[in-house]
Amino acid sequence: MKTYETIRLEHPQDHTVLVTLNRPEVANAMNTQMGLDLLDAFDGFCAAPNEQRCIVITGAGPRAFCAGGDLKQRNGMTDRQWQDQHLIFERMVRAMVGCPVPVIAAVNGAAYAGGMEIALCADFIYAADHARFALTEVTLGIMPGAGGTQNLPRAVGARRAKEILLTGKPFGVQDAYDWGMVNRICKADTLLTEALETAAVIAGNAPISTRQIKQSVNTGLDTDLRSGMLFEIEAYNRMVPTEDRREGIRAFNEKRKPVYQGR
Repeated sequence: MKTYETIRLEHPQDHTVLVTLNRPEVANAMNTQMGLDLLDAFDGFCAAPNEQRCIVITGAGPRAFCAGGDLKQRNGMTDRQWQDQHLIFERMVRAMVGCPVPVIAAVNGAAYAGGMEIALCADFIYAADHARFALTEVTLGIMPGAGGTQNLPRAVGARRAKEILLTGKPFGVQDAYDWGMVNRICKADTLLTEALETAAVIAGNAPISTRQIKQSVNTGLDTDLRSGMLFEIEAYNRMVPTEDRREGIRAFNEKRKPVYQGR
């Protein structure tokens, strides 16, 4: 498993990768190196999707998932330096959103600004009961630029998203759950366990199926219903000739758990 300066990669169980944002001394704030590390890691996941079946992303320590961009590093940057850094963050987000492998965010604390945007790049979110969220960019004279204005409306609806984006006000995990942004509220000491349990369920299913489902949902959200349903059938047909499809039917009839190989 590759090692990085600002993130930690682990295999806590079969077919699952745990990605930990690992700058707890600064609330896991995202500096240039973290952007590069996440970009490299997710580029690797995109290039070899058969190497893992589910990814869980969390933050180190009990205080924060990610406090957003490292404003101390950004202090005094020229316009060119700022834009060069942000280009790295943009590429990182595209790699995360484009990852064909299912991704679960286990939000273990504050997820502000870019940290909330990272969580929104996941397919769904589990959050600790003390977690808080905010897109604070508008209070700093900028705006979300890592998918926040696109992923948030898709999660909570346009009107709620505009309120969150335009005020920059923080909100708690119960609101995030009620608005449909968070799938499950967990106790802090069971958050990662619960996320990994769900990851194990996903990893136990046919990996071609899970990847095609993710792609079908994401593609369908960006098109009309008729086109989305046509794409769904193409995704479905991709699985008909697979060994995993045959194994699933055999296992059902033999009353045993299927063993999927991703082929």
